[in-house]
Amino acid sequence: MRIPILGTIIDERFLNRRLKSSSVGGIAGALVAIGLFEYRFFVKHFWSWDLLAVALTMVGVKMAVMAWYLITD
Repeated sequence: MRIPILGTIIDERFLNRRLKSSSVGGIAGALVAIGLFEYRFFVKHFWSWDLLAVALTMVGVKMAVMAWYLITD
């Protein structure tokens, strides 16, 4: 499938790769946030609420979208 407005440069493969790379980037960001939170908690004995909020938001959104696609697909 070609997108008529954007020409031959951007096609379905490009959009699919962009989707996959965004997903991998989001998962990597969540893992870094969780890892940094655990490091601060276990090593420095500091409860970092901001990192916990970021990590839980990323995981929660991922699970909610997966549930939405399961229900509607």
